[in-house]
Amino acid sequence: MEGPWVGTWRPHPRRGPILAEFSTPGPKYWIPGTTGHASHDPTRDKAPAYTFRGAKAPVAENCSPGPRYFIHPSITKIGKYVPPSAHLTGRPKTKSEVTPGPSDYSTDKADKHVYFNAPVQSMVFRHKIADALQTPGPGAYTLPRLLGPHTVYTHASPCYSMRFKSMYNSCFQDLAKTPGPAAFSKVELDVYKKRAPKYTM
Repeated sequence: MEGPWVGTWRPHPRRGPILAEFSTPGPKYWIPGTTGHASHDPTRDKAPAYTFRGAKAPVAENCSPGPRYFIHPSITKIGKYVPPSAHLTGRPKTKSEVTPGPSDYSTDKADKHVYFNAPVQSMVFRHKIADALQTPGPGAYTLPRLLGPHTVYTHASPCYSMRFKSMYNSCFQDLAKTPGPAAFSKVELDVYKKRAPKYTM
């Protein structure tokens, strides 16, 4: 499409599609893809990417014999198969022990459990009573009171007590706080009368 210059523009080969050829936005807008690892859309979560590893290189020293060795049929995955077989061995030595015979037991006391016998009583001494088994007698307990305000299992009747007489505004109240006749000591008769004669031995 080479041609003469048209003003300052010269025709040239088209490098790609133009917008006039599309009725939609078309290639005008470019949205990053959501698949793959390169040029991924940054607004979307990227899934983990895995790569295929190459084939493992052959090892010069292999621990398995491979198919070139012949394995005996008696070798299994759990070991060597051995059929059951009996072995002849000597008799083991046993230590002989002397055990009691039938005549060594006494069955006289077992007759009353086997045969019917009449009841038999025997007299034995009295057992000694331990001090720990001594229980208190009837006189060791104190019965709760039945009368008065403090009873255990009965309803108490109303109780009244006699209160002392109040001395407030009483004729017996000593407002002056003066000593009475009994507050002075007794004067001897010999002080104010003639003393009687006294005799001593």
